[in-house]
Order: sequence, then C-alpha cells, then structure tokens
Amino acid sequence: MSDSLFLRACHRKPTGTTPIWLMRQAGRYMPEYRAIRARHSMLEAIRTPELACEITLQPVRAFALDAAIIFADILPILIGMGLSLEFAKGEGPVITNPVRSPADADALRTPPAEENLPYTLEAIRLVRRELDGRIPLIGFSGAPFTLASYAIEGGGSKNHVRVKSFMLSEPGAWGRLMDKMAAVVGDYLVAQAEAGTQALQIFDSWAGVLSPADYRAYVLPYAQRTVARARSAGVPVIYFGTDLNGMLPSLRETGADVIGVDWRIAIDDAWAQLGDGVAVQGNLDPVALCAPWPEVQRRADDILTRVAKRPGHIFNLGHGLLPETPVDNVRRLVDYVHERSAAMEAS
Repeated sequence: MSDSLFLRACHRKPTGTTPIWLMRQAGRYMPEYRAIRARHSMLEAIRTPELACEITLQPVRAFALDAAIIFADILPILIGMGLSLEFAKGEGPVITNPVRSPADADALRTPPAEENLPYTLEAIRLVRRELDGRIPLIGFSGAPFTLASYAIEGGGSKNHVRVKSFMLSEPGAWGRLMDKMAAVVGDYLVAQAEAGTQALQIFDSWAGVLSPADYRAYVLPYAQRTVARARSAGVPVIYFGTDLNGMLPSLRETGADVIGVDWRIAIDDAWAQLGDGVAVQGNLDPVALCAPWPEVQRRADDILTRVAKRPGHIFNLGHGLLPETPVDNVRRLVDYVHERSAAMEAS
C-alpha cells in the first residue's frame, strides 16, 4: 500500500494531505453499531468474526477515513491467561479473580495468540478481504502495564492503589508478571500482523498514573520489549496513552514509529519534546468534537497550523470518540482535515 497516506505518515514521508482516523471510530455514536449491540453483548461481538468485521467496516463505509482499526478490546487477552472477565452493565469490565499476590501472578498462563484470540485473528482476515487494499487495517493491544493494572485492580480504578502497591512492594513478582504480559502482548501483535494488519497500536491507557521515574523503572523496559517484538513483524507501531505528557522523552525511547499524544499538550510542544525521527498522532479533545461545528473547525485549524506541514502527522483525537459525538461532526471533521491540509500544503 505504497500510496496509503496513513502508512506514509507513519514513516514520516510527505503526504500532501494529512491522514485521519479516529480512536473508537467503530462505536456507540453510530446507530449501526448500537443496532448490533442491542442484539449482542460486547464479548459476543468481539468473539464472532463476522460481527467484528461488520463493525470494523461501519465507519469506513460512512466516512473517508484513511485507516480502519479492527473491532476488538484490550482485555480478552487476559481470559486465556486465566482471568475471568465480564462486561457488567454500567460498571464496565470486571475481573472476578484478580491478581492480588505473587502466587496469583505466577499462576497466569502465556498461551499463543492463535489459541487465545483466534476470533480476532479471523476477523482481521475477513476485514482485509473486504477492504481489498483500499485503506490499511490497524491491529492493537493493551500495553503490559495497562493489562497488569486491570488484572490487579479487577477493573477500572481511580487511584490505582493496588497496582502501584504491588509494583512497589513486590518488585520480583512485578517483573515476572510484566515479563508474561510483554510476551503475550508481543506474540499477539505479531500474530495480528501475520493475519493481515498493516500497522499496530499499543494502548498504555493507564501509564499516566505513574511518575516519570516510576514509568522509566517499572514500565519502560517492558514497553521497549513489546514494541521491538511488534516491529519485528515489519509494520509500523504506534504507542499511545493519556496523561503521559510529562514523560514524552521516555515514550520516544519505547522505539515506536509513532507516538500518540492526548489533548492536554499543544501538539507542537509535544513534538518538540519527542524530537525528530518519530511521527506524531493526535490530538483533538474528544469532548470538543461534540461541540458546534465552528468550534470543531477552529480547533482542527489550530492543530494543523501548529503541525505546520511537518511530515509524519496523523490527525486523530487525544482519546476515543464519545457516544455523544454527532455523526455529522465526524463526517465534517474527516473531510475538513483532508481539504484544509491539502490547501495548506499547496500554499
């Protein structure tokens, strides 16, 4: 896919037009998605390749996006490791047998991706056939730290007391746990590329709860190992997390081709900290996309102006699309980013 705007930007090559895709672009803001979810649970949709394929393609049919991302979730990988996962209505993901001791961590399995998540790999193969080379497909996984956080906390958390306490009080067990997470995630990402994804994104959604020093000591080595394993598949790798703006130089050390940044920092400031040699993805506030269109347009202009036609920019949100997002705003944003960036490039 040498002509793909998205893949060219991942490699910091000139594009002429800024590529755009949106995290959680297949989701609850779309009536087509809500119709499927009214009949199927989250896990049913993920575990049924035909449904996951259909959901992946919904936004691709609706908008002129420059990439698709496979419909899946970061947490089912934990099921094969021995954890019991359910999506409780109104509560989000719940793990009923969380990791609370070194023995619990040591008991976790490390199954190969083909055994653990065959349904997502099959969905990738289905989507690639349907896309027929029109745009690339992105695969993804949670990062080792974020998966360890869910495994230890048993779900989402405000202060992450349990995971940080485990990390600091049981450094040996923490290392063994993160070794397992890095191995399983790396294997899964490579398997996705072998099934047909043309780029990979690693979501470190919770790493922002750490201090920069703790990130470097307890997380960065495993992020580096995971990124290196994913890059061995020969596709570009994106590393993304929220609240990580205080540790951008460390994120550069992950070895990822692209660093995703959230909306809490100006994108030119983030790029200055990251330095040359890395592409940058972001970074419109997802809430701003719910605003009246003139405000969305103003903020998109600001991001494009700050990037200043620098090669290697992928327009995205600073986190996932919200259920309240007007569908028309998504359509207008995708078209506007293309039109405005092309006009800036030509000027």
